[in-house]
Amino acid sequence: MAFINPFRPGLRPKQTLRAEAVSVSRRRLLAMGCACCALPLSGGVSQAVAESAEVQKHLAAAKAAAGTDLLSYYKLSEVIAPVPGAKQPTIAELMAIPAPPPGKVFDNLFFVGSKWVSAWAITTSDGIILIDAMDNDEEAERIIAGGMRTLGLDPAKIKYVIVTHGHGDHYGGVGYLKRIAAPRVVMSDADWTMMETKLEYDPPEWGRPPVRDISIGDGGTVRLGDTTVDVIITAGHTRGTLSLLFNVREGDKTHRALLWGGTAFNFGKQPDRMARIGTYAEATARTRELVKQQKVDVFISNHTAYDQVVAKLETMRPGAPNPFVIGTETTMRALTVMNECAKATQVAWGA
Repeated sequence: MAFINPFRPGLRPKQTLRAEAVSVSRRRLLAMGCACCALPLSGGVSQAVAESAEVQKHLAAAKAAAGTDLLSYYKLSEVIAPVPGAKQPTIAELMAIPAPPPGKVFDNLFFVGSKWVSAWAITTSDGIILIDAMDNDEEAERIIAGGMRTLGLDPAKIKYVIVTHGHGDHYGGVGYLKRIAAPRVVMSDADWTMMETKLEYDPPEWGRPPVRDISIGDGGTVRLGDTTVDVIITAGHTRGTLSLLFNVREGDKTHRALLWGGTAFNFGKQPDRMARIGTYAEATARTRELVKQQKVDVFISNHTAYDQVVAKLETMRPGAPNPFVIGTETTMRALTVMNECAKATQVAWGA
């Protein structure tokens, strides 16, 4: 899938949970160019700044780390040097792309997402942990629940929904899931608070925010049956973005997986959000050390354009190496690409 520009700087939805909903026409205006979780936007950096020695040093390091296999993460550099004339799909256009078939990635991990935004089901001895709920109830019913049934999973057994961050393409379908399975909903306190006070983005295609349920912090865990999901706060994409560490099984082999909870530099060169790029750089550096310590060898995302989940599922064959097992060194390289692109952006923006 092509990378896109997530939103134009300056579009700040005014809607709050306490206020009356804005009109659909107003929300459609706000949604234009607001694919906020997908990919980078131009911060209005001049060519001279983009070509400065310090910026280029970080971009060179990012490109070197990306090699030829991680260029999807190097696209974060386009926040500084966007592709001229690149078309910017709307949320509606992205959602209209036909969903790929659901897929079994490991014995206990299943992809049940769309072509642009992911949802992941972790099966346990006592039910299912779902990671993210897509854009709205219709998608949750058709793509998540429908995909789970196709794979032989019962969506009524979802016990937890972990929402990686407070943007509607990840929480929008929680309402439907609550009706069919009554799962507990887990998010960071910072993002619960953001959703209760002032939504960062509010396209009309997205479902309503869930009611606050479980708040989890850095170092917290979600346990269900024989499975533990370790939670780390990787703030940047939002102030309370969650990334997740957990084991996945393939026959008699166990791998350690990391799901990164928010990749794009979607916050823009705006005074009240500038600190996020530095926080993002710190989070990637810290997580890289955890990856090394825990020997993480599976790195996945909640947007398919980064981890290339659809293409990888198409290549899976019985008895062949699992394309999702990329190794610890490659996982660390991916985080280095993200880290160096963040540092380049930090320098360019003067953060």
